[in-house]
Amino acid sequence: MTAAFRPPMWDVAIVGLGPAGRALAYRATTHGLTVVTIDPHPARNWTATYGAWEDELPHWLPQAAIATRTPQPTAWTTRRHAIERTYCVLDTPLLQSMLSEGTAAVIAGRAVDLSPTAVLLSDGTSVGAHVVVDARGTGDSPDLAQQTAYGVAVDADTAAGALGGEDALFMDWRTDNGTSTSDQPSFLYAVPLSADRFLLEETCLVGRPALAVSELATRLHRRLRHRGVSVPSHSDVERVRFAVEPPHDAGREGNGQVRFGARAGLMHPSTGYSVAASLSCADALVRDLAEGTSGRLWPWRARTVASLRSIGLRVLLRLDAESVPEFFEHFFDLPPHLQVAFLSDRANPTATLSAMRRMFFASSGDIRGAMLRSALRRELR
Repeated sequence: MTAAFRPPMWDVAIVGLGPAGRALAYRATTHGLTVVTIDPHPARNWTATYGAWEDELPHWLPQAAIATRTPQPTAWTTRRHAIERTYCVLDTPLLQSMLSEGTAAVIAGRAVDLSPTAVLLSDGTSVGAHVVVDARGTGDSPDLAQQTAYGVAVDADTAAGALGGEDALFMDWRTDNGTSTSDQPSFLYAVPLSADRFLLEETCLVGRPALAVSELATRLHRRLRHRGVSVPSHSDVERVRFAVEPPHDAGREGNGQVRFGARAGLMHPSTGYSVAASLSCADALVRDLAEGTSGRLWPWRARTVASLRSIGLRVLLRLDAESVPEFFEHFFDLPPHLQVAFLSDRANPTATLSAMRRMFFASSGDIRGAMLRSALRRELR
């Protein structure tokens, strides 16, 4: 909605109305701040599938925003793993609708220049605020590591053959998609969208460059044929491509510009997950905005964890196809609390480092070498 009230200077101007920007606007207005939001297409419907671990989600998110829960999803690496953690798929339309409520003003426009206190739009309009927040996501730069995916939404009976008796497949690295050890690997992600609808998606976790979506479509249909699954021609299709690291000129800090969401580095670089982190971190940034302080979003512990996670990304980019399932085998063999620490805890460098250390000593020499090289020097672009 567009608020009729327009103060001479807004408390906060938020550029970008994806999940991160809308979550921040929603929570900022809840805390009494005057907020203006700017996006070229603010009414565009979200169509992506957003997943999260249930324990990551903030207390203020209504339970109705969760479409499905899987208490113990499965992963296949070199063998089967039961993940001792509840996985959720969010109700995307309801989430967008809920986060769009409130008194934030909405401007349909393209931002061409941002400063800490002003946004210049392509029509020459300037919007002033005490704080400008850049929440425009990671963009689509080809020199950044990316995640790509191709999926189809099918009914539960059709999905049953792909699932093989499992409630959900968080990662399935088996090679019945027709790949060999010389091919860049991809995995099957198969999760319930509702009681009677499933997403079956072939995913390239990270790549520089990532696999083409067309190649993933070929692999998915090959995998499903191998499992006796025939996809109806009218099935809805999901195509995914996004960078898993922020643009080079949009780090966590610099030039006084406040950033949020994936653009601020809240995306997990080794998994591509960012929505739950953005929802959970919105209140921390709102408190800083309200009090004129900084540091709640990126205390030293969070900066340390982010640096450790970036090593994980560099490891994945170095591994050959044969080593990737082994790498994840050792990850899913970790105690549940260490899996949680590496995937979700932004403020626990000790547990994150412990998870990485255990994986190092459990791994083969090739994986250890990749981990050492990734830790000792930055990946060359």
